[in-house]
Amino acid sequence: MFASVTELNDHQRAAVVHRGSPLMVLAGAGTGKTGTLACRVAHLIDEGVEPSRICLLTFSRRAAQEMLARAAGMSSQEAASRVWGGTFHAVASRVLRIHGGHIGLDAGFSVMDQADAGELMGLVRHDVLALEGRERGTGRRFPRSGTLVSIYSRVVNSGLRLRDVVATGFGWCAEEHDAIGAIFEGYTVRKREQRLLDFEDLLLCWRALAIAPGASGVVAGSWDHVLVDEYQDVNAIQADILSALCPDGMGLTVVGDDAQAIYGFRAATSKNLIEFPARFPTATVVRLERNYRSTPAILAVANAVMAAAPPGSVVPKTLWSTAEGRHRPLLRTCVDEATQATAVCDSVLAHREEGVDLRRQAVLYRAGHHADLVELELVRRKVPYVKYGGLRFLEAAHVKDLLALLRLLDNPWDEPAWFRVLQLLDGVGPATARRIMETLAVRRAGGEARGPDSVVTPIARLLAAPPAVPKAAAEDLAGLRAALGELCEGDGVPPAAEVDRLRRWLTPVVERRYDAAAARLADLDQLASAAGASGSRSRFVAELTLDPPVSTGDLAGPPLVDEDWLVLSTVHSAKGGEWDVVHVLHAADGMFPSDLATGDPEGVEEERRLFYVAITRARRVLEINVPFRYHHRGPSPGDGHSYAQMSRFLTEEVRAAMDTQHAGPPCGPRLEVGPVTAGSAGLASVDRWLTGLWS
Repeated sequence: MFASVTELNDHQRAAVVHRGSPLMVLAGAGTGKTGTLACRVAHLIDEGVEPSRICLLTFSRRAAQEMLARAAGMSSQEAASRVWGGTFHAVASRVLRIHGGHIGLDAGFSVMDQADAGELMGLVRHDVLALEGRERGTGRRFPRSGTLVSIYSRVVNSGLRLRDVVATGFGWCAEEHDAIGAIFEGYTVRKREQRLLDFEDLLLCWRALAIAPGASGVVAGSWDHVLVDEYQDVNAIQADILSALCPDGMGLTVVGDDAQAIYGFRAATSKNLIEFPARFPTATVVRLERNYRSTPAILAVANAVMAAAPPGSVVPKTLWSTAEGRHRPLLRTCVDEATQATAVCDSVLAHREEGVDLRRQAVLYRAGHHADLVELELVRRKVPYVKYGGLRFLEAAHVKDLLALLRLLDNPWDEPAWFRVLQLLDGVGPATARRIMETLAVRRAGGEARGPDSVVTPIARLLAAPPAVPKAAAEDLAGLRAALGELCEGDGVPPAAEVDRLRRWLTPVVERRYDAAAARLADLDQLASAAGASGSRSRFVAELTLDPPVSTGDLAGPPLVDEDWLVLSTVHSAKGGEWDVVHVLHAADGMFPSDLATGDPEGVEEERRLFYVAITRARRVLEINVPFRYHHRGPSPGDGHSYAQMSRFLTEEVRAAMDTQHAGPPCGPRLEVGPVTAGSAGLASVDRWLTGLWS
């Protein structure tokens, strides 16, 4: 947005040139915080700060790259390239590779993403339940590995005891407290054996390193300036790391907006932002309230939504703008979900006819399945779109298959990687994969992994003698051994060549196991191209795991063959984005806010902030849609429908700032009062409406 400090407004300039005390920048939505932070980095470099003594921490690789690119445009490309920039986890990985030995961490560790952690948690779960004699059923529901990972993450990131986390968020698991604790203990042991770190470990180890005798001074002295974006989204561990890096706050700059704190489910808390001045009493606070994105009419709605928040729950801010706009935000009530889909698609195409390209419009929603009917309607009308907030690139099975193979080459004792790779063999399931892993001594060798180079690795055992496998798997196994053998024997094989060789083995596997094979194989080709720009396999795998691309080629297929496309996105995935026209779906209680988040006041307030984020993505036009009639899929009494109420966030004050429109015939909650007439038909309609309330 800004090319130099001279283009900043007074408040932005104050943040950029500030020196001395800790700095907190309260930056409302669309107030140019990215440009301000980039200018601050460039200004520090221009003032003579050594670039490698600056650390920029963000919550996405894209944000870090954008800020550093802007800083380079204002100072120098070479200087900006030496700034430490990236996500907390990515920077933690780099720091631990260099200094992890101070806390007994092997520099050859591998990093697991959430899915990998789920695989390992599942292996430990199986073993613990087997010891208790419950591997074939517990007699009652026992949490699956995905739920266990969620509980584990919440416990670690919040610092709360397991019993308290289970009681507040996973009450149905309370009777299994001891077994869950045993699984978590086994999971930790297993990670250490296999030289594996999960995302939580990266932060825990960085914090341990930052306070370790003999290492704390080295780590804390690594940077003169630490700048943190989206500070409202840090959790307690990240806040501790920052305190260790900047004990008195000197050199620390944090930028955030507590009104956009929407990651409570990750144990993030906006209290770190709100309490920053108390934690660092000498801190300077700069407020950015001039919005450069939206029209005053849209900001009136956003301000009204946040004005209804309980006193003290957010720092008061009033966004303002001088942007011109002729549209008041629209509140559209719809008779049902199908009518909403039709009305939204009509509106999208109408704006397109008025000159607003599809890609300058977005349809936002609370949960991924909320867009189902809109997607069907778009397909029927042949409107191309790309959808975000569903499957991420590295969560696509075929991509995880390739990365598992690369991780084996990087760390031959990577148990989740072995478990995944072995099940790619035709006819090999979980039980057979576990047996093969025992034959290869994957677990037994884990404790020796830190020993001398002469230790026989599981890959060496696989190459020396093929394990017994089902007849159907023999050909796949032979091909796997050949591929791994070639790569292990090669000296200095570049990452792109490794990906290409593994892709050749994976091709028939992908064609056999997955649909849309051509698109999936094209994804693997893209990985090969990306690997070509990386200097090492370890760095390539780590970067992909820590900062994955957003979407995969087969999900983003339509835009590749069309000159324009519409964006469909969850609000969480849309954070940081902006569009000329924004269509918000399902602004009804139980949908937005989600009924799962309304059990406590803080849950409701996080939903309010999420609604605020959706509104403030719009530049020129905002349309909020409220269906009143919902169809419940599956068997249900009556006609399978129920009626909803307008979202509690659409208060009278908010509605007063909007125009209104109704799509479809009058519906249940919006029926006008007509003349009184006798007869049973009216009473029957009442009964049908009542049935809909509890069906």
